Amino acid sequence: MSTVTSTPEETTDERSLTVRYGRFAGPLVLAGAALLIISAFLSWSYDPGPLGNVRPYGNPAPTQYFAIILGVLGLAFWFGGGPLRKIFTWFDTAKALKPLGYGAVVFAVLVILSITLESSGLINVNPGGWLALVGAVLMALGGHVVPERDHADPLRSRASSWVEILVIVAVLASALFLTAYALDLESGGEFVTLLAAMGAVAFAAAKGGAFSWLRVAAAKHRQVLMLGAVAVAFLFPFTQNGSDANMSIATQVIIFATTALGLNIVVGLAGLLDLGYIAFLGAGAYVAAMMSGAATATIGWTPPFLVVALIGMCVSATLGLIIGSPTLRVSGDYLAIVTLAFGEIFRIAVNNMDGGNGPDLTHGPNGIAGIPELNLFGFNFGQTHEIAGIPLTRYANYYFLLLLLAALVITVFVRLNNSRIGRGWVAIREDERAAEAMGVNVFGLKLLAFAGGAALAGLAGTIKAHQDLAVSPDQYVFLESAFLLAAVVLGGMGTVAGVLVGATLLKLMPEKLRFLSDYRLLMFGMLLVLMMRFRPEGLLPSSRRQLEFHGDDEELADEIQELHVETEEAQA
Repeated sequence: MSTVTSTPEETTDERSLTVRYGRFAGPLVLAGAALLIISAFLSWSYDPGPLGNVRPYGNPAPTQYFAIILGVLGLAFWFGGGPLRKIFTWFDTAKALKPLGYGAVVFAVLVILSITLESSGLINVNPGGWLALVGAVLMALGGHVVPERDHADPLRSRASSWVEILVIVAVLASALFLTAYALDLESGGEFVTLLAAMGAVAFAAAKGGAFSWLRVAAAKHRQVLMLGAVAVAFLFPFTQNGSDANMSIATQVIIFATTALGLNIVVGLAGLLDLGYIAFLGAGAYVAAMMSGAATATIGWTPPFLVVALIGMCVSATLGLIIGSPTLRVSGDYLAIVTLAFGEIFRIAVNNMDGGNGPDLTHGPNGIAGIPELNLFGFNFGQTHEIAGIPLTRYANYYFLLLLLAALVITVFVRLNNSRIGRGWVAIREDERAAEAMGVNVFGLKLLAFAGGAALAGLAGTIKAHQDLAVSPDQYVFLESAFLLAAVVLGGMGTVAGVLVGATLLKLMPEKLRFLSDYRLLMFGMLLVLMMRFRPEGLLPSSRRQLEFHGDDEELADEIQELHVETEEAQA
């Protein structure tokens, strides 16, 4: 097993701080971690309301357990350079301590802010809350000046196949548990602090090299990963005990994620900026509504849903060709303006098709309501069914159908990405003139990207209409297109996992930040700005995008090259 020394990504001043104060790193980290753990057994709030009642002594609430987790990880990472060195042989504990400490500070600050806002005053913060903040600050200071440590290369580490499989299963099970737990949280403060704690753990794991190791392990056991991901997604409704509240959010998340994956073909692969993509989702939804057989439906023909879905895809793809053909000679800002105008034209058009300003197809601003429940092969999606004594409501039924749709879209995306067409799209995104000079059919591939992405969005729209039971123009405004684009950029352009994570966060955060009232969009925008400042390539970016944003980082380039080699060897 090869041993490497981590190269610090620090300025000269930071290195001098490490040399000057490195001897204090151990006491600071140990004291900070201990204070975080101790604070969890003290009272954080005088008022029992905030954060799920963090008032009692000696009985930690779920939010206080996150302080314990951060403290225990701080101790483990510090001792990983000493007594626990055999456990953390390939993990860079020195690099992991810094983001863990800063994440703990963010967590403690959010705890104090949540208590202040939910109990109307900073005076309601009890000593336990302040002790958690002091512990987090001490751990952050210690992590900032911790000396470098030798560690084995995570890409060269070898573990038993069973160990790798168990780790993959544990990660997927944790994702299922955390998702179910996050949806059950009624307090916005609890959700925000959960996000901060899990973000701190995730960034610390990434800095230490855990994700690089996990990526190679996942490549070796791809079938296990795929089966585990399917199992986690399938089992989620069984954790809700028939709750409609969480399942309705889950169905909206999948619709949003599926539509974002379609947009990822246009933006992530072909590099075409589309600010009116929500119109294609709306086209599919209106097609399904007009042919649904509802009392307010405007077309008397009610074909089977599979036929309706095919028609919705064709209509959306046709709109993609209509907008693409005359405008794909332009690019950049001009293309963005044209697609933005198309999205507004679609909204205004369906708003005016009320029989007064145009044909009565959409009932104008009133929309089409009373859409019947979907019925496929005799299965009524509106009825509650029971499996193993667990009730599955209409939202759970639509959830399973949308999972199949998501699997279809992911399959299409992956196949296209790994094909000659996908390589052509990437070439166009990187340099359109060079791609055309090399014989790539630039115009044809651009049209295919627009039409293909639009067709997938239209298919999702046909299901969305039945799931929502109504369609109206105000569901397809520009803000929705902006959120879809943000999901692609935030998660990681050109990747599947990144877009799924980005779409999930962007759909969940506005729901869970409702306690901020009118300020939630402001806070949400600030988080996006910070994200673009410190990680512009996205949460789970492709290697190519990482190098684009960090082209001068030779260490990153070497690591990505080595990661590619290890991944190819693992797959072989």
